[in-house]
Amino acid sequence: MRARIFLLFAIGLNAATAGQETVVDKVFAEWDSTVSPGCALSVIKDGKIIYKRGYGMADLDHDIPINSETVFHVASISKQFTAAAILLLAQEGKLSLDDDVRKYIPELPDFGALITIRQLIHHTSGLRDQWSLLGLAGWRYSLDLITDEDVLDVMSRQKELNFLPGEKHVYCNTGYTLLAQIVKRVSGQSFREFTTSRIFKPLDMKNTHFRDDHAEIVKHIAYGYVNGEGGNSYRLSVTNFDTVGATSLLTTVEDLAQWDENFYHPRVGGAALVQQQLERGKLNSGKELDYASGLVHGKYRGLRTIDHGGADAGYRADLLRFPEQHFSVACLCNKGEIRPGTLTQKVADIYLAEEFKEPLPAGTEPSVKAVAVPEQRLAQYAGLYWKKDDEEARRIVLKDGKLFVANSPDDRLELMALSDNRFHPGVSPVVYTFEQAAAGTQRLTIQPPGEEKPDVFDRVAEFQPTASQLAGYAGDYVSAEIEPVYRIVVENGGLVLKRLKSKPQKLDPTVQDYFETQTGDIHFQRDAAGKVTGFVLDTGRIKNFRFRKTAQS
Repeated sequence: MRARIFLLFAIGLNAATAGQETVVDKVFAEWDSTVSPGCALSVIKDGKIIYKRGYGMADLDHDIPINSETVFHVASISKQFTAAAILLLAQEGKLSLDDDVRKYIPELPDFGALITIRQLIHHTSGLRDQWSLLGLAGWRYSLDLITDEDVLDVMSRQKELNFLPGEKHVYCNTGYTLLAQIVKRVSGQSFREFTTSRIFKPLDMKNTHFRDDHAEIVKHIAYGYVNGEGGNSYRLSVTNFDTVGATSLLTTVEDLAQWDENFYHPRVGGAALVQQQLERGKLNSGKELDYASGLVHGKYRGLRTIDHGGADAGYRADLLRFPEQHFSVACLCNKGEIRPGTLTQKVADIYLAEEFKEPLPAGTEPSVKAVAVPEQRLAQYAGLYWKKDDEEARRIVLKDGKLFVANSPDDRLELMALSDNRFHPGVSPVVYTFEQAAAGTQRLTIQPPGEEKPDVFDRVAEFQPTASQLAGYAGDYVSAEIEPVYRIVVENGGLVLKRLKSKPQKLDPTVQDYFETQTGDIHFQRDAAGKVTGFVLDTGRIKNFRFRKTAQS
């Protein structure tokens, strides 16, 4: 009788598991094709892979499908391994997390403030991001070969930080490239050799390594793709890096399961390493961050999560862990438009359905239904809004009876009305509120989730430069921190920026002497006589990047 009961239970369990797998396959059905890139998936429970599959093609040229052993470039998932390598050296007393980075990287300029290894790990160093810097210097991301030496060279020429170390948390790839260099210089091995011998081999991660040679032949690798023009066409989009630490890890969804289990039963580094990896960063103010050592603490539907994603060229990746449920999902994709972070959550929705404390999120749309707002009222909100302290603009436009945030003429984000003056962009839980300021002018407040105070923008008249003013801005501009000349010319009644290896970019005026471009925001500088002498460029991950107008301009 007991055997019969156990058999019936096993049959029921297998049926339930098969049912879950069928639902999971539906999540990935869009890419489960012989003519599309796609994803590899592993579902990990109690240290075992309970489901693994590939969807779509690893190589469209040669009709090679994705499976659970397909090797992917996983971009910023690399960072947790880089941080682990540093922590292993710290355990051995070969370095301290509070050491000055310049002790190991003397090429880094002295910015007049101590930058520690710990601050590199937690993205609080104030250093400028390498990809943005290299882009300004003329490198074409994932097209031109980028090496560790290129990163060190451009960093050695920097004159300023984005902010004082420890004052803010701003994601910075440069920090992790420098961490890999520190591992190399302290250990006497290449970063690839160190991580292979100290992490990947002990964990039996046979198909995992840091790729430090872009020309290396890698068996079973997936090529990255992005959408082509029209139909089901795709274009190749692969990395071209000989730089490691911030990126360049090659691995599989099966190998990531081995790494994931190290957080429960550590074979590398022991419990001390796991504890340090999960330790949150802190700002100088004492504020605790969600960011740890290449890992992000969070919550999903009421359950605690540890997560990190990755995105480079046509590669997208996510490794999502629910530590209290001993459950994880690894999803590695080779199509730039896929959002694996959303996919890992959907897979978790299926397997942890009985354990979640909160209902399913309402997708990317807000839970409150949209309301109708007369077009006449919407028109009152359209215009340019300015945040003086941060020198930042938001442009709101009305088109076809709808409001949009216009990031550029070709990039508009629709706002859905929650009430007659409150709006939601749909793709993120941010609320835009239009109201009258004390002086009777229109004001826009933007409230991000979890922030105590909203960002406040006041509506201003848009700067409309005259032909004479445009001519005053035109000229050649140079920076001591990069080599290319930035040439600003007047064309078709407006300003256009021309620079090395880049398509011309239009400068859109906001307020006087401020312009927006695809690269970033430009603030022209003047001398005491009012003559334009240069400009300052801000790109998000780069602040106060200064250019001087040449004498012949």
